[in-house]
Amino acid sequence: MFKKLNLLVIVLLLLKIEVSAQKIQEKLPVFKYGKVELSEFETKPDGVDSSAAAVKLFDVGNGYFEIGPGGSFVYVFERHVRYKIIQKKGYDLADLELRLYRDGKGNEEKLDLVNAATYNLNNGKIEVSKMASDAKFTNQVDNKHVIKKITLPNIKEGSIIEYRYRTKSDFTFKLDDWYFQEKYPTKYSSFTITIPEYYFYKIEAGGYYDINKIGPIDNSQNLTIPNGSGKSETIGVKTTKTQYYVKNIPAIKEESYITTLDDYVSKIGFELNATNFPQGGYKEYTTTWPKIIKEMMDHDNFGGYIQKKNPGKELVKEIIKDETTPEGKMNLIFNYVKNNIKWDNKYRLYTEANSPKSVLEKKSGSSSEINLLLLNLLDAAGLESYPVIISTRGNGTHPGYPLASKFNSVIVMTITGDKKNLLDAVNKNNTPGILSYSNLNHRGLKINRTDNAGEWISTENDKMSRNSIFYNLTLDTENKLNGTLSISRNNYEGLDARNAYQVATNQEEFLKNYKSNKPGLEISNYKIENLDNPEETLIESMDVTIEDNIEAAGNLSYFMPLLYERTKENPFTLEERNYPVDFAYPKEENYHITIKLPAGYKPDQLPKNERFQLPENGGSFTIMYVIDENKLNMVSKISLLKSSYSSEEYYNLKELFKNIVRKQAEQIVLKKI
Repeated sequence: MFKKLNLLVIVLLLLKIEVSAQKIQEKLPVFKYGKVELSEFETKPDGVDSSAAAVKLFDVGNGYFEIGPGGSFVYVFERHVRYKIIQKKGYDLADLELRLYRDGKGNEEKLDLVNAATYNLNNGKIEVSKMASDAKFTNQVDNKHVIKKITLPNIKEGSIIEYRYRTKSDFTFKLDDWYFQEKYPTKYSSFTITIPEYYFYKIEAGGYYDINKIGPIDNSQNLTIPNGSGKSETIGVKTTKTQYYVKNIPAIKEESYITTLDDYVSKIGFELNATNFPQGGYKEYTTTWPKIIKEMMDHDNFGGYIQKKNPGKELVKEIIKDETTPEGKMNLIFNYVKNNIKWDNKYRLYTEANSPKSVLEKKSGSSSEINLLLLNLLDAAGLESYPVIISTRGNGTHPGYPLASKFNSVIVMTITGDKKNLLDAVNKNNTPGILSYSNLNHRGLKINRTDNAGEWISTENDKMSRNSIFYNLTLDTENKLNGTLSISRNNYEGLDARNAYQVATNQEEFLKNYKSNKPGLEISNYKIENLDNPEETLIESMDVTIEDNIEAAGNLSYFMPLLYERTKENPFTLEERNYPVDFAYPKEENYHITIKLPAGYKPDQLPKNERFQLPENGGSFTIMYVIDENKLNMVSKISLLKSSYSSEEYYNLKELFKNIVRKQAEQIVLKKI
């Protein structure tokens, strides 16, 4: 079942905003630029953020509308922020980057005002270092993006930095999000927005902390409108003003196994629902899935691209030859596309190429060009297939309501008999049901092309991905280990290993990379099976010699039996985590080592056999030691049976990995009789 977590968070947060608005209004602080108090230099991080490199003292934003020179509304955004630098790691705050957009049609965002300063305490007096006039830089990223860079002087541990700026934007459809939370703890963050009566916005909110709200408060605003003859007129417009704020919000901390941190940070944004101008009347911008899908299917670089038959049936006949079964046809077409078209490492929802034929000729393309070519060929073979539009893990979770801009890629569903097959041809090591890791973001929108309907489907992969490692070794009296190592990997573990092998220049380079973090390991007679058969288990076998992994002290020898594969650090370090742990797929790691001991050696001390179980059969860790005559056997098994775990399950997962780190680090002690 696909996850509805983030959509639920949005709904709950909006409820929290409304509830908070009912509280008795408190007097909120007002900050003046350049007025720094001595007490602010005493600010220190505390609690879970006690080691933070900086503290955001305040961050105040203000958004409103005015009439631009062309007579249209522009959105004005003002921001005033102040930080206390605690450690050198916080010096990055002295470099401010503002990314501005222009559409090439005369509409643009522009920086209208900027001030910045550094404050240092010297013998009880505040010294001010203002931003130099040559501290501003402009970088042209491309023909649509400009970055304005600002650098502050005299940064030290203990400095306070402050900047304020104002931007004006012709783009009023989607207003920039306001982030209440960032990588440094925040004492106070506030955003106020004043909206004229002609605009109606939908609030988008996310995160896990209450956002307080004051308003909306009805008011009025005088606007100056140029009339084109060098003169202007002033009109009064009704407005609504709303303030959102939080106090003492902790830093958002990136930890292992997430989609993108932007999915979990506390923020608020505004998307245009409708306008109602006196002369233009009411115009609704709220869309529906059928409308979005129809627009996509009518678009030359989506529906038009799919429907072009230029590679068509002749190519398909050549690919499938005498194959008659739907599944067989699907596999032949899928294999043809993934083995002949190379991915250019770009995720796209729409194609840039005009036709599948041009992609076939170029032999490379984006995710949309490759997978929509696949769909085109499946159609030509008469197979029931659908485009499935998705948001990749790095792009974040789709909020669930009709919004095309949040999708950034496409895969394919093909139905063969009773089986629904998800296909992603950007990697030749993908198989039906095994999508690229970046696409494992829980769900996608399947498009029905006959009636422009959309249906959310799960893209979860419930197949267990196993990595099994087997050592069969003999210990000699010089504490050297000789024997064999075999490794078997399937599903995503096999996919990763195949990718690593194929990206290397040759086998020699691959083995060099493999040994780079395994001191004392020498390999000979390396073999790999099923490299080009990704549906089969990948098997590696080799002869090994291992030195410098056993420490001798008198007649005792000490070593960790998980020679190179142990989990050295707990990936979960936060005291608590408000967002889920997302492994993307279930996984299992098996480790088995057998060591034949030389004559006169016996185990003097073995760690305790133990098993640790997650609640509700969520996973487990088992470690066991067995002595069989002169052979020592050890087995370690980690099973994570779910692709993701909720924040409520975080503590137990953290404890499981704590025990994994502890137990896998325990040593075996051998005694020479």
